[in-house]
Amino acid sequence: MTLRPPSNIARQSSSAGVSLCRALSKLGLCSRKQAELLVAEGRVRVGGKVIRNGSVRVDPGRDRITVDDRRVVAERKVYLMINKPRGLVTTRDDPQDRGTVYDCLTGLDLPFVSPVGRLDKASEGLLLMTNDTRWANGLLDPSSHVAKTYHVQIGALRDEAMLARFRAGVTVDGELLTARSIEILRSGTRTAWLEIVLDEGRNRHIRRLFGAYDVEVLRLVRVAIGSLQLGDLAKGKARHLTADELALFA
Repeated sequence: MTLRPPSNIARQSSSAGVSLCRALSKLGLCSRKQAELLVAEGRVRVGGKVIRNGSVRVDPGRDRITVDDRRVVAERKVYLMINKPRGLVTTRDDPQDRGTVYDCLTGLDLPFVSPVGRLDKASEGLLLMTNDTRWANGLLDPSSHVAKTYHVQIGALRDEAMLARFRAGVTVDGELLTARSIEILRSGTRTAWLEIVLDEGRNRHIRRLFGAYDVEVLRLVRVAIGSLQLGDLAKGKARHLTADELALFA
């Protein structure tokens, strides 16, 4: 027997609402990947009917959605910063069983939260996490031009000509990689620390920019997003954003 969606769901147009898996994520229950498993296992009902198609469109604010016969309701909005250590991946589940940024949330009573953007495994520093998808999307939208500040140690000596080339930008794999600003923080006998501000964050942006000139990035630490500073938050720790800090992104 073919199981059909509830009539109120079937009547919705293809543009109405969001997919069931996305709704479960937006309501703070789980990730979309986890939602797909719940749906496939027949544990999710909409309007009392079991739904096995995660792409069915629903209205999270109106439709009664249950998992294991318990209604899913919107969780409180949570906004966190963590100081990501080097070696953790920015994902919920890792098929290679590596440590993830969720290890920094152990022991905290939280709804499901997702990272706002990413830091690669070798990078460190300020990472935001939230269950407020609208807020997160606003920060990630390129048109918002929220600056991100990094302190970067490179395996090269201070060289103004080299920095001038970096500031001008370089095209890598068809993408023009540039920086709003690059300034020298300090320079040693073999390495230098730079402060780099980006308007946008393409995949491995800084590493690819420097790699184009065979300059090795030894450490990469994000220290600020907009006016929000990492400050003295201990590595591997998380805390809630304050009202004043949230107002920085209003």
